Amino acid sequence: MLILAIDTALDACAAAVLDTETAELVAQEQLLMKRGHAEALMPMIARVMQSADLAFTSLDRIAVTVGPGSFTGLRVGISAARGLALAAERPAIGLTTLSAYAAAIVGQSKSAPVISAIDARHDHVYFQIVAGDGSQLVRPSVAPVDEAIAASQFGAPHLVGNAANILAERWPNDVPQPVAVDAQPAPDIGWVAWLGAAADPATNPARPFYLKAPDAKPAAPPPFAAQAATP
Repeated sequence: MLILAIDTALDACAAAVLDTETAELVAQEQLLMKRGHAEALMPMIARVMQSADLAFTSLDRIAVTVGPGSFTGLRVGISAARGLALAAERPAIGLTTLSAYAAAIVGQSKSAPVISAIDARHDHVYFQIVAGDGSQLVRPSVAPVDEAIAASQFGAPHLVGNAANILAERWPNDVPQPVAVDAQPAPDIGWVAWLGAAADPATNPARPFYLKAPDAKPAAPPPFAAQAATP
């Protein structure tokens, strides 16, 4: 199976092609960035596909991170995945950023619970907790940092994600301490591809996975506009 994986959810723009038969990434590229995903993504995908020497119709599916993350970044990646999938007549698979973060740790076959954490700003984090075997312990949620820490009652955890250091710095001294802290700006694109290969297209659509409303609010109309609308 050939998978094109795309990630623009957080502070990176990444694309890769996975060949599951050889269990290798045929081509991959990642650029760390906070802005500019829209301009960087399609040229990157073109370079990755050229490096892999593949036509889009050779792909079996397209996997993309769907959140939580940057609202703008998510739309860029999801729109690209949907458009390419439609043109190539292949399924587009949506994967949460939290699961992509956890996959690399679960894949190490360690017993510690894994807390994936993403900075949601305003002293909040998006987080999910899974057992060492990948089974879910706490579903994806958004909560204040202290509440996210309090939700971990499963022993010394492995913290991963761009908010891993935020949790580690606030971790209480009187409870089991984290066994590891992996502060990664974005998930490993290889694991996005592997999750895409394993996911069921019917239950993992490529659509945004939001846990809270956007911080930006539409501006109120100026008074004269309201007056003009009054009969």
